[in-house]
Amino acid sequence: MSDEELPKGWEKRTSRSTGQAYYLNLYTKESRWEKPTKPAEQGPSSEESVDKVQCSHLLVKHRDSRRPSSWREENITRSKEEALKIIEDFQDQMETGKANFKDLASKYSDCSSAKRGGDLGPFGRGAMQKPFEDASFALKIGEMSAPVFTDSGVHLIMRTA
Repeated sequence: MSDEELPKGWEKRTSRSTGQAYYLNLYTKESRWEKPTKPAEQGPSSEESVDKVQCSHLLVKHRDSRRPSSWREENITRSKEEALKIIEDFQDQMETGKANFKDLASKYSDCSSAKRGGDLGPFGRGAMQKPFEDASFALKIGEMSAPVFTDSGVHLIMRTA
């Protein structure tokens, strides 16, 4: 079976974050790294068995971040507390309808995913730092996290798929 000859209901895609090929179940929208050998099932997927999620995030780095620089600022000097305050302000703007996630991430995220409105593409367990992964997999689609701290900085995470 060549790459183009996938079982019914599957589509080959390329991850924007890693450049790797992955396979999308066209019925359930679940994705996987392994090439499918059987037709895609149409049944509803249980939340517990989700092995991939897709999220967008808004990252605010601080001086103690693993790499305290970004496309926005060459030398980030703000404290962790200041980064949290900025994130909480973004959260308030979204909750009151003054701004939306994609626009804020595009303008203010310290991650290069800002150019995609914060979209990280689909990812599985083990691909992200543990606090980020735990928060991402705990979210329902369309739900936003509370502030999440990782070695990279402070995040707001929105699960999109």
